Parts: sequence; C-alpha cells; structure tokens
Amino acid sequence: MYKIAIIDDEEEVREGIEDLIQWKDHGFEFLGGFENGNEALEAFENQIPDLVLTDICMPFMDGIELTRHIANKYPFTKVIMLTGYDDFEYSQQAIKLRVYDYLLKPFSSKQLRSVLDKVKLEMDEEYRQKEDLNKLKLQLNQSLPLLKERFLENMVTSYTKIEELTEKLDFFNIRLIGACCVAVVIDVDDFGERSMSQTVTEKELMYFAVYNIVEETMGGDKGGIVFRNRFDKVVVILSSEDKTHVYELAQSLSEETRQCIEKFLKFTVTIGIGDPSSSPQGIVNSFQKAIAALDYRFLLGKNNVITLADLEVNNRTRIEIYPEWEKKLILAIKTGTGKEVNAAIEECIRNLKQSFIPMQRCYFYIHKICLSLVEAVIGFDETIIFEDPLNPLAEMYSFKTLDEIELWLKKICKQAVGVICSQRNNISMSKMVMAESYIKENFSNEMISLNDVCRHVHISPSYFGTVFKAHTGETFIEYVTRIRVEKAMELLKRTDLKTYEIAHETGYKDPHYFSLIFKKKAGVSPTEYREKTRSDPQHEVEED
Repeated sequence: MYKIAIIDDEEEVREGIEDLIQWKDHGFEFLGGFENGNEALEAFENQIPDLVLTDICMPFMDGIELTRHIANKYPFTKVIMLTGYDDFEYSQQAIKLRVYDYLLKPFSSKQLRSVLDKVKLEMDEEYRQKEDLNKLKLQLNQSLPLLKERFLENMVTSYTKIEELTEKLDFFNIRLIGACCVAVVIDVDDFGERSMSQTVTEKELMYFAVYNIVEETMGGDKGGIVFRNRFDKVVVILSSEDKTHVYELAQSLSEETRQCIEKFLKFTVTIGIGDPSSSPQGIVNSFQKAIAALDYRFLLGKNNVITLADLEVNNRTRIEIYPEWEKKLILAIKTGTGKEVNAAIEECIRNLKQSFIPMQRCYFYIHKICLSLVEAVIGFDETIIFEDPLNPLAEMYSFKTLDEIELWLKKICKQAVGVICSQRNNISMSKMVMAESYIKENFSNEMISLNDVCRHVHISPSYFGTVFKAHTGETFIEYVTRIRVEKAMELLKRTDLKTYEIAHETGYKDPHYFSLIFKKKAGVSPTEYREKTRSDPQHEVEED
C-alpha cells in the first residue's frame, strides 16, 4: 500500500479529492491533506509519502518550491501537479524538476483515477525490478571479472607505485574523473526478516542486489568505481578535481544509497566514508579511515552514514569506564537483585556509547565484565549464564553493535527489559551546543537551513538529525520555530515594533505566515498577545 498526501490551499479542493477516491481500491493509503508546503514538509518528517498531489499556486510555499524540497530530501517520492490553464510557466518549471505528471483543473474523478492507476503500475514495476531474483542472477553472471575486483581491492589496501597504478587502471579501462579520491564502504547490517530463512544462494543474491543498487546510485554517470571485497562489503572509489567536492559528493550519494537499499530491499546498511585524498595513491589511507568509521556502528547503531569527522575532535574528556560498573554488577549478581543487574548493564552500555572509544577497547571492557560474571557465579551452574561455559566469550565477537551486546548481556543475566535510551558523548554534546548557538545567532535569517547548521558544526545531516533530537528533544524545524516565537513574544512585550517588523526580525518574510505560526504556538495572535501582556502585568511575569 503506497502512501499519498494532498497539498492545496483550498479546503474544499482537498476535501473534494479525498472524498472522490476510494484510496485503498487503487492501492493507496491517504496520509492527509495540507494547506501549504510548509505544513506538508513538517508532516513528512514523521511519515514520508510515496506520492504527492500538490497545487502550484499556494501561499507561503508554492508547489514548485515544495517539489524542489521533495526532490532534494525525498528522491523516491513522486509528484503530480494540480494546475490551471494560466499556470503554463509554472508547468514548464515543473517539467524541469522531473514532476511525474500534472492534471489540469478542473479534472474529473475518472482522470484522477487513471493517473493514480498509472503511477501505481510504475511504482510496482520499480519494486519488481529490484526484487526480481531472475534478473539479479543474470546480472550476477555478467558482473566484473574476478581479476578486476582483485586489482581494485589491492588498490585500496596496499600502496602501489603511480606508474604501475596508472598502467593497471588503463588495462582494466577504469577512468578516474580527477586526481582527488575518497573511499566509501557499504556493509549490510543484517537481512532483516529474511535473515533466519535465507539459503546461501539467496544471501548471495541479496549481496549482489546491494552491489547493483550501489552501482546505480554511485557508479555510471556519477563516476564511482564499485566493487565487492572478500568480506562481503561493497567499496566505492569516488574521484573529482576538487577534494571538497568529492567529499560532499560522497556524503550525498551515500545517504541516497542508504535510503534506496532500505526502501527497495527492506533491510539496512551502514556506510563509512574516508577522508579525501589529493592523489589516487592516497586512496589506501582513505579506505582505512572508511573502515574505521564503519567500526563506529558498534556505538551508533545500524542504518547510518558515518564519517570520522562526525566523531573525532581534540581534547576529548576522559571518561572512567570500568570500576564502578563492575562493582555494581557483581553486587547485584551476588544479591540476586534483578532490577539492579538490569540497571548496571544499561549504565555500562550507555557509558561505552558516550565514550566513543574504538570498538576493540569496547570489547576489552565487556570482556572484563563477563569475566567478573564468571567469577561471581563460581560454584553455581554456569550454563545459567553462558550457553558454552568452556568458551563463554566466543559469542560476543559475533555482534555488530553495542545494542546487540546489551541484549546478549541481559540474556545471559536472565533479564528481559527494554533497550536503553542512550546519550551521545561529550564530543557530540559540544557540537550540539555549537549548533544551538549558531541557530540562536542566525534564526532571523529566513534562509537558515539544517544544511547550514551541519556545515557550521561539520556533521553530516543524517547523523545531526539523530543527535540533535536526542539533545534537545525537538527536530530542527521545531527548535527554530520555538526560538523564533519566543523572540517574537519578547519583542511584542518589550517594544512597539509593528507585527510585520517583528516578523522580519524573527526570520519570517511573510507577516501573514508569521501570524499563523505564532497563533499555532502561542494560542493567540501577535496583536492579542501584546494586548494581553500589557493589560495584565501578572501574565507578563508568568510568560517570562
């Protein structure tokens, strides 16, 4: 069932379309109708539609600008424009944005049903192509020769003289766009619901499906050199004439690839990005950094795009890792207090995540905790804790994330509680403080965006969204809106500025949209708020 949303500033049009169609009969789930593009984009943060029906001419944000936002942020969402005959110039812009189709107002229910059926068939075909195992088998048989993959793996893992490297690149007909290179490594987290029932052949086909999608999103006209290494990871070498450009390209294509695999294959991958190099020989160091970034999945969890720049800063605050956890856990084990055992495990995992220490050091501390568990149960049946008492720690090294380690520790301690709500480390916290400061200094700029903040604090957008929400309890849009409304309240109480002047001071170009947002957040219009606070001093104190 595909998800559909309608955006039109005329309520009767939205309701008319909603009532006109039996959505489920056409394979769609109706998400809702929205008055303008801003409302729609805010709603899409929680639930992404597969298809959007939008009017072109709307206040605050028209259909063209909304489509541009959708194309940038949700590349797999299709857009159908609802337009009048006088909107021809807009329609030309829509074509440039690769809008799927458009309907001329007024249109009949038959016309709308026809378009819906057409777009559904196309989306069904897209899914079918990605899942068609017979096609995947054929593509597998036509994959790059083994010698080429061996060369590419050797290229990223060991230093090669420039003359030999150039000669082999020519031999295999591999073309670099420029001298600046960056390595990207894609690793399957797991196969989701398919993991338990898959045969070896099916798993190989799914690995190749990942390779195929990476080739489509990063290879071809994007210039990426894609291959699969001996550890079932897909590696991409991206190149450009400029280091900054190739690094930004790696981030944007990696995020698109992550979304595409999750959407079409129904499982997740984690992607590590290395540092950009100024020469092809530097790809060895970039690859090592990409693998190191991938290791941080152990701390951050699955389904992320990770760069070391997101994580590493100087002057990291040292966190005491082990003694207190060991004491609490051993005391709980000896007293048989299940609640305290659970709390000790959660504290252990939480602090390991906050420390952002390398994966091998995490294993070291968990190893010590497990040995303490063994010591604590000497004289008891050790099979209660470990499935294999002779080698109790072997299973630990099969896990890819600290979340899995947590479940394992709870399992061996016979506890069954929910997962912990982790807090990010001091590094991430300091970057979130920088982000808040930047927003508070620049909220009056109507063009401020999440990407602006990410560039300021040097964090990728996908990582920033997760950490910022954990730090503030709000999304980026919710936070900026709250800061702007609070500043507007202050100006309404303390100054005689006109409403349109306050709107400009708080980052809103359109005074009417400012008033709409203010009333939505404050419960009253700006004028009513000013009158109330000035006529009721006690109310003003309470607002402060």
